[in-house]
Amino acid sequence: MNISTPVLYAISAIFGLLALATILVWWIGRQRPGKASSELMLRVRSWWVMIGVFTIAMVVDRTISTIFLGFISYLALKEYFSLIPTRRIDRLVLLFAYLAVPIQFYWAHIGWYGMFVVFIPLWMFLFLPMVMVLQGQTDGFLRAVGTVSWGLMMTVFTLSHTAMMIAEGNISNGIGAGAGLLLFLVFMAQFNDVAQFTWGKLTGRHAIVPSVSPKKTWEGFIGGVLTTACLAAIVGPYLTIMPWIWSAAAGAMIAVAGFIGDVNMSAVKRDLQVKDSGGLIPGHGGILDRVDSLTYAAPIFLHFFYYFFVGGRI
Repeated sequence: MNISTPVLYAISAIFGLLALATILVWWIGRQRPGKASSELMLRVRSWWVMIGVFTIAMVVDRTISTIFLGFISYLALKEYFSLIPTRRIDRLVLLFAYLAVPIQFYWAHIGWYGMFVVFIPLWMFLFLPMVMVLQGQTDGFLRAVGTVSWGLMMTVFTLSHTAMMIAEGNISNGIGAGAGLLLFLVFMAQFNDVAQFTWGKLTGRHAIVPSVSPKKTWEGFIGGVLTTACLAAIVGPYLTIMPWIWSAAAGAMIAVAGFIGDVNMSAVKRDLQVKDSGGLIPGHGGILDRVDSLTYAAPIFLHFFYYFFVGGRI
């Protein structure tokens, strides 16, 4: 992939911030040793690995980028299936669900927008129940159809918008190309998580959904949205073709969507009575715990960009 200069500068800045965070966490650990500082350092180390792998996947080649994003989606789907109760007879259905991952990301890679937007919501939605019916077991049928179809939508269809973003951005985003669009989305979504957590810790008093995520507060949510929108107004014109006002709107939209994706997955985990979706990422939980905000933010941001900037409405 031909990475633009703005994207390279932005990646360098991210690594600089990560290096600064590492020094700060090390200093905190020296001043206040204990479990909290150890967990914080573990999280920072995991960030080094995640950002490093993400950067390599983005700068090497677009095909590698698509494969990497598809693999993340596969891991998220696998994690989801490991959490939910499934029927033994549905093994073939689960196999077809896994096979949908490379097919969906292939449509995104070649930029076939028409097939991309209907393959899982329409064709897989109709195909999987048919396979279940032909196996002849009706006990638990409706629950099985709902959980498998929902999981495929949330872990594959939504996350495949990241790969479509690269394909579409290479054509329509003349500043940072597809990598610029994707970097803008991912950075804003992850920054929003940190901003909402920080504002919530500093000023949080009123819970939004106490029965789902007691630590999420209105103060943290509003502070995170406003902070993310301000940062997006600065970063957006540097990585995308969006002017600062539209970048700010996109940042706010990503922040709100990211929050919904987060509490959506929190509701799933509470229903299943698990704290984390997995333990793959030390200090962060599982893949779903890290991409939950993108399940809403990725499709909403892509279609926002597609409607206004690709469709020529701006």
